[in-house]
Amino acid sequence: VQLQASGGGLVQAGGSLRLSCVASGHTFSTLSMNWFRQAPGKERKFVAAITWSGGMTSYADSVKGRFTISRDNAKNTVYLQMNSLKPEDTAVYYCGADEYYRDSYNPNEVAYWGQGTQVTVSS
Repeated sequence: VQLQASGGGLVQAGGSLRLSCVASGHTFSTLSMNWFRQAPGKERKFVAAITWSGGMTSYADSVKGRFTISRDNAKNTVYLQMNSLKPEDTAVYYCGADEYYRDSYNPNEVAYWGQGTQVTVSS
């Protein structure tokens, strides 16, 4: 599975960004998808996940109510809509894919990774 993330950038606190991740090389609609982020000097952490159908989603407590994960199986794409961004959301964001859905993942539980996209939130 190849994953290509995009949509990062520089935004002021309170602003919004939408990340996208396009998958290829596998039947996208059979994969659960997730987003992680990694701040400088810190571990990669779970942000959000969505089942293959989009029927179930889960979020880290730190982003609940501000971020929304969604997917379009016709476009082989998963999205992360990020609203009310805070400086502490600054990180490299990674999309991941796995055959199994979990309410929360450790990085070693993700089978496939894309390259990261940088999100910087200025105060």
